[in-house]
Amino acid sequence: MATHRFRPTRYHNVIGTAEPCLRIADGDTLITDTIDASGLDAREIAVANRPNPMTGPFFIEGAEAGDTLAVRIDRLTPSRATGWTYSPLATTVLEPAAMAERVPQQRVVWDIDTKAGFVKLQEPVKGLEVFAPAIEPMIGCFGVVPAGGQALSTATSAQNGGNMDYRLFGPGTTAWFPVSVPGALFYLGDGHACQGDGEIVGTGIETSFEMEVTFHVLKRKITWPRGETAEDIFTIGNARPLDQALQHATTEMSRWLGEDYGLDVRAASHLMGQVVRYDIGNVFNPAFTVACRIAKKWLTKR
Repeated sequence: MATHRFRPTRYHNVIGTAEPCLRIADGDTLITDTIDASGLDAREIAVANRPNPMTGPFFIEGAEAGDTLAVRIDRLTPSRATGWTYSPLATTVLEPAAMAERVPQQRVVWDIDTKAGFVKLQEPVKGLEVFAPAIEPMIGCFGVVPAGGQALSTATSAQNGGNMDYRLFGPGTTAWFPVSVPGALFYLGDGHACQGDGEIVGTGIETSFEMEVTFHVLKRKITWPRGETAEDIFTIGNARPLDQALQHATTEMSRWLGEDYGLDVRAASHLMGQVVRYDIGNVFNPAFTVACRIAKKWLTKR
């Protein structure tokens, strides 16, 4: 098992079939650079166009259509000391009557203090002079090539992953993606130093990163992205309206409970009805994201 250090020179605004930038063996680790959602690199120089320019694609040896690509997120390290967000709240999360009260959209700069472990507004507004949330790095957009020869914008998401903006896609999480083409063709980017649920201002704290991930090919079939942390398992649904995304995530969780934990439909419903938790990922972009999450303490693998 090897570790590859890759420095990209080109980026992609769609997740689709393209010439691989690197071939990686099953079990190998990748360390690579990503740029922010607007195309700024670690020097704050624009090197690509928006939205969400991706690093990749990476060809994973042994991955075939019908398999699952497991991507363990080992490390996410911001590569510069500033990031940016939009303001104000997105129209998708406000009542129609509140639209008239919105201020014009503006870009806001944040300082990223990796030594102290927090982010802070570069120009604090009244009431937030001491506001300094912790750095909680996450990957906003990543995934594999979709089925059917599609090329999907990095502004949206689907069964292949994409722009999900789910906060649990951070260090220590393993993400699972359904493979549709040989080599999977994996992309990643759109790193956030911090973000609330939903990405409700249209961004997290967008910045460039050095990302480290490890790949494993699983000879099993899944329909929607899945994930695992030390404490939980979760499934992802990407769709619009929000209730359709929830349906996809819930159905995928019911399947998982049957496949790995031996629970039939009735047993799964008893369990999920009492302990399931729903998290909101992206509610800003064309497809919304819902995660269906269950604590591992309730589960016993068969």
